[in-house]
Amino acid sequence: MAEEVKLFGTWASPFSRRIEVALKLKGVQFEYIEENLSNKSPALLEYNPVHKKIPVLVHNGKPVAESLVILEYIDETWKHNPILPTDPYEKAIARFWAKYIDDKLWPAATKVLVSKGEEQKGVTEEIQEQLKTLESELKGKKFFGGESLGFVDIAANIIVFLLVAQEALGLMEILTEEQFPVLHEWYQRLVDDAVFKECVPPRERHLGFFKVRFGSSTASK
Repeated sequence: MAEEVKLFGTWASPFSRRIEVALKLKGVQFEYIEENLSNKSPALLEYNPVHKKIPVLVHNGKPVAESLVILEYIDETWKHNPILPTDPYEKAIARFWAKYIDDKLWPAATKVLVSKGEEQKGVTEEIQEQLKTLESELKGKKFFGGESLGFVDIAANIIVFLLVAQEALGLMEILTEEQFPVLHEWYQRLVDDAVFKECVPPRERHLGFFKVRFGSSTASK
């Protein structure tokens, strides 16, 4: 019996894109269902009644929610092409950095999109401190996990979205090549990866999304 794999997501969400990257790295066939978050489908609300958010992976009728949880589920279910280290300590470190990205970097990145003036300057400085921490962790490595794209790199796709937002909205220079050369080299390797490239939103569409969604919010007084 063929496996049934469905992914409920939205094209502009880095969290949805995380799951697409992982499934494609594993070579898992899946059905993608695009959600309208202003009019969520009954299926999404049924499969994720607690948070009512995307992404949701449905595997043979069983739903799994929250992107980092889904990534681990995928890695444990389809064991070829692992994205997490097998060593318990290295696996714990990977989980730590992925959680750092979601708990520290993402809230600040979303806040900078809707702030302005002195508040935006303060948030920008906060993001840069977090990026310095990630730059230090990445130094001397091709990817966060070593030689190949893995769990933390997939979680850090938020940085790709941050760079697009920076360009689209004319934000203060949050993440420049001069300030963060190691992260920029990593970014280039990431977007050059065939699987990752396939899962990144088309550039012009992505730039347009940020301009329409957040353009007026970030304009200075």
